[in-house]
Amino acid sequence: MTTVSDFDPGATFAADYPQLPIPAQGRVDTSPIVLTAALDESLNPVWAAVVPETRARRNDFHLPISLAYARRLCDAHPQANRELVLVATLLHDTGWAHVDESKIISDGFRGDWRKAEIRFEHERLGCAVARRVLPSLGYSTEFINGACRIIDGHDTRPLAHSIEDALMRDADRLWRFDTTGIAVVSGWLDMTPAAYTDRLESEIIPELITSAAVDMAMADLGRSRTLLQTGILR
Repeated sequence: MTTVSDFDPGATFAADYPQLPIPAQGRVDTSPIVLTAALDESLNPVWAAVVPETRARRNDFHLPISLAYARRLCDAHPQANRELVLVATLLHDTGWAHVDESKIISDGFRGDWRKAEIRFEHERLGCAVARRVLPSLGYSTEFINGACRIIDGHDTRPLAHSIEDALMRDADRLWRFDTTGIAVVSGWLDMTPAAYTDRLESEIIPELITSAAVDMAMADLGRSRTLLQTGILR
């Protein structure tokens, strides 16, 4: 007998992880992300292949910081395919470099942004980047397809389909809680740091899928609010 989960990877994932936020199985590091230890060089060839894509939409900040969070999330969830999470995180927003840059903020960050066509477009084009650069770096077709399943829908699909998908989504959001992310995104949205950090607490923390991400977000949010004097500068 077939069930919904036979056709719906989201249902399978939900059945595998019924408790939300998903409890950590390993160490959770909530120290400032800038203190991240020196990273291994295994992903340097991937970085080198997408340098032009890092120049769009402040990806040169967003992608390295998100990747640092992804590494910590993988430490907290050793059951995940670490390499898949890291490569998907590194590449997930490279598609922004191939859309109409003049519409990124106006269409992609205003109103009902999850349904904006430019959001779907950047996901599709991010998959195209992955399929262009990964084969020559020795990644298998199966691995590339897995990375693209995470990239395609990471903003527009409401539910994660796997633990790897969940960790990438959480890493994508966690960079916003660091002061660099606050500075960049509050500027895009024309919000004060105080208003934006309030939004992080009310809207973004409830979206986080893992308890490790929630712990990291709350720790970063507290530090950022203190540093930026958001209790006074309102």
